Amino acid sequence: MQAYEFHTTAKDGFIKIPDEYAKKIASNVRVIVLAGEKSKKDKRSLFPDLGLDTTGYKFNREEANER
Repeated sequence: MQAYEFHTTAKDGFIKIPDEYAKKIASNVRVIVLAGEKSKKDKRSLFPDLGLDTTGYKFNREEANER
């Protein structure tokens, strides 16, 4: 079995095999789909005016639970 890797976009449940690979691929194929994550908004853009410098801050869970 030969493996080919390419990037494409699925449309209406169909995946287009690029012509350069379609010529090499027989009728029997095994398909593994690795879907990328949907783009997420940058969390920093939600609160542009809030900027906290937490460099050097250590969180102690036990101390926080004592309060």
